[in-house]
Amino acid sequence: MSELVTGDAVVLGLRPAKLPSRALALAIDLAVVGAAFVLVSIGLAIATASLDDAALAAVSVAAFLLVLVGGPIAVETLSRGRSLGKLACGLRVVRDDGGPIRFRHALVRGAIGVVEILMTFGVVACIASLVSARGRRLGDVFAGTLVVRERVPAGRAAAVPPPPPWLVGRFAGLDLSAVPESLWLAVRQYLTRMHQLDAQVGWSMAERLAGELAERTGVPVPEGVPAGAYLAAVVNERQARDARRVFVAAQGSAPRGGRDGGDGRGGSEEQAGRPVSGVVVGGDPVVGGAGVAVPAVEDEESRVPPAATGFAPPA
Repeated sequence: MSELVTGDAVVLGLRPAKLPSRALALAIDLAVVGAAFVLVSIGLAIATASLDDAALAAVSVAAFLLVLVGGPIAVETLSRGRSLGKLACGLRVVRDDGGPIRFRHALVRGAIGVVEILMTFGVVACIASLVSARGRRLGDVFAGTLVVRERVPAGRAAAVPPPPPWLVGRFAGLDLSAVPESLWLAVRQYLTRMHQLDAQVGWSMAERLAGELAERTGVPVPEGVPAGAYLAAVVNERQARDARRVFVAAQGSAPRGGRDGGDGRGGSEEQAGRPVSGVVVGGDPVVGGAGVAVPAVEDEESRVPPAATGFAPPA
C-alpha cells in the first residue's frame, strides 16, 4: 500500500504496480506502437518515393516522433493515464496526490521514456524501478507521477477495528439518530486507516471527529477515554444496533403457526382444542366462545328412519 497523503491528511489506498506487471504493460504498448510505426513508415515510403535523401530523413524523424513519442503521450492524456497495455494489466498512471494526470505529466513521462526505454532498451527504467521504493522510473520521478494497480483483489478491504473491551456497551443509551452518514463515513475511513497516518496528524483528526460526533449526539466524550477508542466504541454500538434491527425484522417476517397452518398441523380451531360455536358434537349443544349455549342443529345425514316392523295400521 502506498503512503500517499493528500492535503486533508487522508491516506489514499493506492497499491503501486510491481515491475513484472509494468513490464508486461510496456511490452503490449510497444507492440502496438511498433506495429503502428511500421504501417506509417510503409505508407510514407510509398508516398515519398520521389523525395531526396534529406527529405526522407526528415519525414522518418517526424514519423518517429509522431508515432513512438506523440502517440503514447496523446493516449495517456486522453485516457487519464490508461494506455492499452495498462488497461489490459489493470494499471493506471496518477499524480503523487492520487489525481489524474494532465498533458504536462504525460509529456515529461514520454520525453524521458525515449531515453530510458527506447534508447537503452528499458535497462535504465528497470534499474530505476527496482531502486525506487514505489517502483517509479525516472519519468515518474520528474513528472511527479506513480503507476498504481486499479484492480485490487477482493476481500482485502480493511475492517473497522473493535473498541477496547471496557468500552463495549458503554454507549448503549447514546442517541445516534442525528449523526449524518457523511460523518459515519469519515469516522470509518479514519478507523480503517489510522495506522497509516502520522501520529500527530492521526491524533488531531481523531479529536476533530470525536468532537463532531459528541456534538451530534449531545453527550461529551467521557474523560480519560482516547478519541480513537471513543470513535471505535460508538461505531461498534451502531453496528450492534443495526444487527439487532435486522435480526428482529427477520424474526417478524418468519411464518407463524395458526390459521395458515404454519405449525405444520393445520389451522382449524378443532385441532387447536377450542370449541366451535354452532357445531354439534355428539348430539349435545356446544357452549360458544361467549359462554352462551348453542342449541344442537341436526343435519339431513343425522336423521335415521325407524326400522320396519311389518305392522300396517288399520284403515
